Amino acid sequence: MTVKDVIIYSTPTCPYCVRAKEYLTKKGVVYKDVNVAVDRVAAQEMVQKSGQMGVPVILVDDKVVIGFDQRELDRLLV
Repeated sequence: MTVKDVIIYSTPTCPYCVRAKEYLTKKGVVYKDVNVAVDRVAAQEMVQKSGQMGVPVILVDDKVVIGFDQRELDRLLV
């Protein structure tokens, strides 16, 4: 697997965020977790990049994944 730059915009109470992080960890993917519940600047950045206010928003290099889309993550993480 090629090393990718992965960022997950999440909140601590979001079950899909938890599932996405567990999945990435299980696959051995190193990622940066950004808690948009406490970081307003990051929340604005997330909305600007994705057009979405809901979490998780996952960036794999320059590609945006809305929600926990396992199939799309697998495709992008190859």
